[in-house]
Amino acid sequence: MKKLYGVITAMVTPFDKNQKVDANAIRKHVDFLINGGVNCLYPLGTTGEMDLMTVEERKLVAETVIAQNNKRITAYIHVGAMAQAETVELARHAFDIGADGIGVVTPAYFKVTDRELEEYYVAVANSVPADFPVYAYNIPQLSGNDLKPEVIERIVKRAPNIIGIKYSLPDMNRTVHYGRINNDNFSVVQGADTLMFASLMLGCDGIVSGCSSVFPEAFSRVYKAFTEGQYQEASRLQKLATYAAETIKCGSNMSYFKEGLKIRGIDMGTMRKPLLDISPQELELFTKDFKKCLEIVK
Repeated sequence: MKKLYGVITAMVTPFDKNQKVDANAIRKHVDFLINGGVNCLYPLGTTGEMDLMTVEERKLVAETVIAQNNKRITAYIHVGAMAQAETVELARHAFDIGADGIGVVTPAYFKVTDRELEEYYVAVANSVPADFPVYAYNIPQLSGNDLKPEVIERIVKRAPNIIGIKYSLPDMNRTVHYGRINNDNFSVVQGADTLMFASLMLGCDGIVSGCSSVFPEAFSRVYKAFTEGQYQEASRLQKLATYAAETIKCGSNMSYFKEGLKIRGIDMGTMRKPLLDISPQELELFTKDFKKCLEIVK
């Protein structure tokens, strides 16, 4: 089963002025990321505003990414949704359109028990073929639910196509514990952009990076240096990638991502309401900072 590795870009979803998904912008973004050297595409996660979209809109984005990528690099689709039935529907759709695998975030908002988490992941994983890879996705600071290593151990025994986890809390001790699952045969990808080099040194397979949606080169250079054993150079490049992440206010407001991409020549449109674009005053300051960062990082 094809696993996630290297720079895994959590893609931005473009919406036009009428709040419609902009498929043409998605195609341009896919090419931009591949040309920037990323290793994997990962649309429709947190960075992609997934919970603000209908099932049909999410299917459209997934289909557009898979078609434009055309098997050039690994492409997983995030399918986690508020209702289990929708998650299953999106999981089967991802398989049908030729995705390499899926990511599934924990249930959110409603507090769930460990037993409920186990049954949820087993049900979703068993709804697709046994050789179709699934990554769990744990982001407790936003979802309100934490997927513990001991719970995943139970899940994997019942659903062995769950081969890894995306962990988006910068807790390196927990990250290590995830790597011990299934007799040290479990893929772990970190979700904290600023910890890419550190995570790779710990044995993680890669980083799921929203910031690489805007600065693919900055993060792909870190991974290249790491794989070549140039650790001092990778550490230096990580500082540049961190500077890029800080410039676009990593994780605080995806409008900064979209404005940065506009400066780079790809119009990703607006935020999906109720989220709003940054104000004109914020944009003026951001543009100056971004252009300075681009000169340094690119």
